[in-house]
Amino acid sequence: MTQAAAPGTMSRSTTTALVAWLITALYFFYQYMLRSAPAVMMPQLSAAFGLTTTGVASMLGMFYYGYSPFSLVAGAAIDGFGPRKVIPIGAAAVGLGALLFATGNQSIASAGRFLQGAGGAVAFVGAVYIITAGFPPSRAATFTGATQMFGMAGGSAGQMLVAPLITAGVSWSTFWIVMGLAGLAMGVLLWLLIPRPAAPSARRDWLKVAGRSLMVVLRNPQSLLCGVIAGLIFIPTTIFDMVWGVRYLQEAHGFAYGEAVMRSSMVPLGWIIGCPLLGMISDRIGRRKPVILGGTVVLLLCLAWILFGPVAILPPYVLGLVAGVASGAAVLPTTVAKEANPPEMGGTATGVVNCLNFTFSALLGPVFGWILLAVSADAEGRTLEHYQAAFQPMLYGLALAVVLTLFLKETGPASSPRSPASRLVGGR
Repeated sequence: MTQAAAPGTMSRSTTTALVAWLITALYFFYQYMLRSAPAVMMPQLSAAFGLTTTGVASMLGMFYYGYSPFSLVAGAAIDGFGPRKVIPIGAAAVGLGALLFATGNQSIASAGRFLQGAGGAVAFVGAVYIITAGFPPSRAATFTGATQMFGMAGGSAGQMLVAPLITAGVSWSTFWIVMGLAGLAMGVLLWLLIPRPAAPSARRDWLKVAGRSLMVVLRNPQSLLCGVIAGLIFIPTTIFDMVWGVRYLQEAHGFAYGEAVMRSSMVPLGWIIGCPLLGMISDRIGRRKPVILGGTVVLLLCLAWILFGPVAILPPYVLGLVAGVASGAAVLPTTVAKEANPPEMGGTATGVVNCLNFTFSALLGPVFGWILLAVSADAEGRTLEHYQAAFQPMLYGLALAVVLTLFLKETGPASSPRSPASRLVGGR
């Protein structure tokens, strides 16, 4: 039996929901590709905007200033109007933001990066809304993990596919213009392909209802815990790997550009594997907390080895791949937040977790850049010790995520012995 959402239920047909989810997941792939692509063109962006790499990193961080607050707006809007009226606008906004970024003007590009984040926030929230409305709760973590898989496939493509283009001579501005036009086209495609809801989805009092839903979700301590835990697990990927990963491998370990790109891209590639895998494991055992704890501990060990361990001992690419698989646990707090709140508030709950999650990246991205700049200020070039001093606090953040997870309330199907889902997990 599928879980219905009061506003804008996609369809009574699981097949219809599957189509809607799939095309929204492709949109998530697209926005994640644009999120990670700057990591492989930092020298070109520095030259074009006349900024240091730290300055460029701060400008790129505008993405998260748009992503965080608009996650709340996206969740409330989708709950009120339904995905067909909201998701295409988000995709078009990402495309317009890419075109603004291509201008080469620092102020306009910063606004474009903000717009990319604001539009990008709709993708994941919209996909999770469709999952909540169209699929059974016993498959929620699996489909949520698969959604994140699409995103991290885009993150990997933003490095592995874009780097050869830049190396071959494609200008950074040409790339962003093409991606901008693709985003506008995707907005039209989403509007055409997302099915109309079975009944009118918009409410006259949607703003009042959205505000009430937001207050309910925010007053639930589980929602806040989920957002903080997800944010702490995401930081090593969104800040360390996607912004500084290539430069770290070049400057701290002396890898050539191409090799550094390949090694750095192993983390989002690991996400492609880890997100659906950990989601399936969570659904299979009917519990969320053990999977979150296990993934976070493994990520903590991997990051500690990346920063302080001897790189040559392990085979190439293995460490980044394992770290990516383990960090797939960051998607499970979103499932917990949905299950800990009323079903009709699924979009709002997802939006709150996303907002808190990426607020960490928005606020801490410039902080880590500033620390790195400060510790390497008197040196001719950045060394391994500089990166260790700047990014060691991420280890403490992951340790905190482990502790906070212990305070989460288990919401998986197996936690409710009388529920049909728990009987499915435990056998008949």
